[in-house]
Amino acid sequence: MLIQQVVLSCRLDKNDEPVAENFRLEESHLPEGLQDGQVKVHTRFLSVDPYMRCRMNEDTGADYLYPWQVSEVVDGGGVGVVEESKHPMFQKWDIVTSFNWPWQTQAIVDGKILTKLDAQLVDGHLSYFLGVVGLPGLTALLGVREKGHVKPGANQTMVVSGAAGACGSLAGQIARIEGCSRVVGICGTDEKCRILVCEMGFDAAINYKKDNIAEKLLEFCPAGVDSYFDNIGGHISDNVISQMNMNSHVILCGQISQYNKDVPYPPPLPPHTEAILKERNITRERFLVINYSDKHAMSLIQLSQWLKEGKLKICETVVKGLENIGVAFESLMKGGNIGKQLVLVSEG
Repeated sequence: MLIQQVVLSCRLDKNDEPVAENFRLEESHLPEGLQDGQVKVHTRFLSVDPYMRCRMNEDTGADYLYPWQVSEVVDGGGVGVVEESKHPMFQKWDIVTSFNWPWQTQAIVDGKILTKLDAQLVDGHLSYFLGVVGLPGLTALLGVREKGHVKPGANQTMVVSGAAGACGSLAGQIARIEGCSRVVGICGTDEKCRILVCEMGFDAAINYKKDNIAEKLLEFCPAGVDSYFDNIGGHISDNVISQMNMNSHVILCGQISQYNKDVPYPPPLPPHTEAILKERNITRERFLVINYSDKHAMSLIQLSQWLKEGKLKICETVVKGLENIGVAFESLMKGGNIGKQLVLVSEG
């Protein structure tokens, strides 16, 4: 069977920015027949995420991520339909997902990497399994709950950087649901700011490319910042931390601004920012959603419930065609997306 697949065309230097040409579309053939334990899947949606920039390096900087190999098929989050199975847990027409889904139109995979899904959780919107009822949703919910120390009625303010992205847009909404009295987002365009405030319920939004971040934080967070959901790092985070209160909390989720730089993860902070953390007893702990696997199932049910109740508003940037996945990744890393970035590989 003839299929299309995407391979990594070249390795990047750690300081390089990714471009569409780093990926190459090829044709290949799937072998005939399945071995015991294998499943043949038809790809519906593929996820494009900032962490993937680390996988373009020889050293990903994280022991739980392995690097992509040059001229080999790329993989990541995906969702699709079972076409044929020789695994006892799966049968034809099952909806399945994996964190290591090959970037192919169809694939034969080890059933061990697959998880069966219940389409009713997302009312049939399968792309949501890669967003709100998937890893970004889990990261947002568990990050706020486990590291944000949000207390209903405590009049707390949360700031979210990367607030128009897949995780940040959900984190701000969840902070509100969990009890924050004020939520402020930081993003890169006026249109994103408008969406955050008018559609997602943020109290205010700052355009870091044109606004004075420090002045806007003083305006929008007059009582200071109690929790900071940090997706960005760099000078944006330095500005936020400078206005955080005593005994406040940084949820260290991502450092997108540093992913194209040859620095350790998490990147070191400037001395004056480190001094603020110590003087004000601010916690800043790295958050890894994979460390909370015992809470994933119930958290996904909670996210599904909020989604169905209309408490979570969803934005997706969907690019059609596997051949355009490199363009989608380049756009994501340049901040061009709103909400979850996806590639629609095939219609249902």
